[in-house]
Amino acid sequence: MERRKFLSLTAGIFAMALVPNTMKAEDFRKLKPNAWTATKVDAAIQALYGRTDMIEKGVFIKAAKIAASGARVKLKFGSKVPAKSVALLQDVNPESTVAVFSVTKYDLMDYQLNIKMAKSGTVTVVAEGLDGNLYVARHKMKVAAGGCEG
Repeated sequence: MERRKFLSLTAGIFAMALVPNTMKAEDFRKLKPNAWTATKVDAAIQALYGRTDMIEKGVFIKAAKIAASGARVKLKFGSKVPAKSVALLQDVNPESTVAVFSVTKYDLMDYQLNIKMAKSGTVTVVAEGLDGNLYVARHKMKVAAGGCEG
């Protein structure tokens, strides 16, 4: 092996070792199965976090007040609070939990998703803070045409 290739390879491996490991995946469907079958938002939050007491600050949801179609409801959401996890829930489909993200202090907690909503309802985002508190934001949305039937 050439000396330059060896040195660049060694430097690359060394640099990778210094980068914090921010990739963390948890299978919440296995860890918290009741959260995925809960039909009410509060029951899903209880199943995920063991409690439902929440503080309304530090979490945001940006979405239109009226979605043209329930088949594709655009949401932008996240947390300005340092968090362990961020959960997206809604109250109109058969199961309330939409997604749960494990995060670290190095992650940017700014998400954008399209979800389906059968009818008008409320979208909820919960962040489990590093301080142990739950932080929440809610957004009421009207859906012009349902999207879960097909």
